Amino acid sequence: MKPTERVLATPEAAKIIAQLCEVHGTLMFHQSGGCCDGSQPMCFEKGEFKVGANDAYLGDVEGCGFFMGRDQFEYWQHTRLTLDISTGRGSSFSLEIPLGLRFIIRSRLFSDEETIGLHPVISGEEYMEL
Repeated sequence: MKPTERVLATPEAAKIIAQLCEVHGTLMFHQSGGCCDGSQPMCFEKGEFKVGANDAYLGDVEGCGFFMGRDQFEYWQHTRLTLDISTGRGSSFSLEIPLGLRFIIRSRLFSDEETIGLHPVISGEEYMEL
């Protein structure tokens, strides 16, 4: 049985990720749900955002690590996240903003079958030690 991925990307988002990787190298995503960056996933050059024990590593999306604040993950742990792209300028420091785009998250609940195949998440701190 193939493991269930927690985060996927739409073809449109995958195209923008590839474009950003050409310019910036390996990327990472973080979604905190905090007041300053809202609930929008933010895209950084790998290592530009420091993750730690209060962040959950959910897996890779298009070869880029995807992290979420642990508190937010508690609410979203039963959902499949799909990274998508939308036109319009976001209000963050995310790398796609100068393109006039912003990453967004779409979500749905995992099916019972998908839940069986989920890997446990690890902390950002554990991820950095890998």
